[in-house]
Amino acid sequence: MIDRYTRPEMRTLWSDERKFQCWLEVETTASEVLAEAGIVPTSAAEAIRSKGRFDIARIREIELDTRHDVIAFTTAVAENVGPESRWLHYGLTSTDVVDTAQALQIKEASERIRAGMVALRDVLKRRAREFETTPCIGRTHGVHAEPTTFGLKLLLWYSEMERNIARFDAAAEDMRVGKLSGAVGSFGHLKPEHEEEICLRLGLKAAAVSTQVLQRDRHAAYIGTLGVMASTLDKIGTEIRHLQRTEVREAEEFFSEKQKGSSAMPHKRNPITCENICGLARVMRGNVQVALENVALWHERDISHSSAERIILPDTTTLADYMLSKATTLIDKLLVYPARMKKNLDSTGGLVFSGQLLLDLSGAGMLREDAYKLVQGLAMKAWKADLVFKELVAADPQISTILSPEKIEQAFSTDRQLSNVSKIFARVLGE
Repeated sequence: MIDRYTRPEMRTLWSDERKFQCWLEVETTASEVLAEAGIVPTSAAEAIRSKGRFDIARIREIELDTRHDVIAFTTAVAENVGPESRWLHYGLTSTDVVDTAQALQIKEASERIRAGMVALRDVLKRRAREFETTPCIGRTHGVHAEPTTFGLKLLLWYSEMERNIARFDAAAEDMRVGKLSGAVGSFGHLKPEHEEEICLRLGLKAAAVSTQVLQRDRHAAYIGTLGVMASTLDKIGTEIRHLQRTEVREAEEFFSEKQKGSSAMPHKRNPITCENICGLARVMRGNVQVALENVALWHERDISHSSAERIILPDTTTLADYMLSKATTLIDKLLVYPARMKKNLDSTGGLVFSGQLLLDLSGAGMLREDAYKLVQGLAMKAWKADLVFKELVAADPQISTILSPEKIEQAFSTDRQLSNVSKIFARVLGE
């Protein structure tokens, strides 16, 4: 999954090479801070910085015996550092290194994911402006309701991405923490000020309190936020899939000249990108459940979360990056058919203006209950006999005695229905 769907930079970020680089940076920075505090010899910190390196094959070889990845790592590094290596990992426990280094990886992943969110938000804004006044039918329960514009659909998604970015910024900042508080979080060997300085130099904040691990409510909120974002992309994909249906065909995915839709049916143009996004959103939401279950650990730590996180953290950040890239291209190249939208809008002979007609009759003096019964009766007649609703209305004596032909025409005005769309755009975009 990861190799297939990860863009190159994300694949590199979650590689063993990058993981061990982050581990080494934590170890090295810790040694330097402790040397400045007079706990570790300066010569040792310098040796760890200058000679500290690792070979992945050697780490794996050692781990076959130790069955402990951090010990295998520190042993491999120590072989290169020499005698001064006795000060490597001084006062630390494994998770001091692992959780703090993982925060560095998540920080990098978050920068890429945020850039993807912003790119999608920006293309949604551009295309919303493009179709701000393009009328189409709005649907509730899948049934024609009242007129809207295609731009409003895109603006809605833009606004939702704005909220996704705000939520993600908060969740990513909450993950920008490290801990070096020891085996149970009580600073039995180092001091809080050592932790704070090490984290500061790594570009992190020190967790105010921890056990042996950073508390996994942070990770659950982070994965959960990406799950919400994935659901937004699922929403977008689901809407476009509907609009691409043959009976609707108001918009569709870009289809290249050499693309094939079916091995058996040459006419097919399928919404494969949308379906891909919708399917992967299910995986993302499944990972959220795992992250939630990782919150509860035994006492000051167990490792039931660790095996799960080795899957859900790379996969969720990777899928987020991939899905955002696909969604951005989808919206950027989306084929939109205003003429078909107009045809669908007009297809019911004006039925979608029944609400406005009801209001106009009530405003002209007819009791609302009587107006509703009258309008619904004409609407059901038009539905059943496939007649033109507007013509039935114009010919009805009860209506014509209350509303003039001009008033009836105004009741069926698309422009009247959409007169406030520009105000919605101004409210959302602040322009």
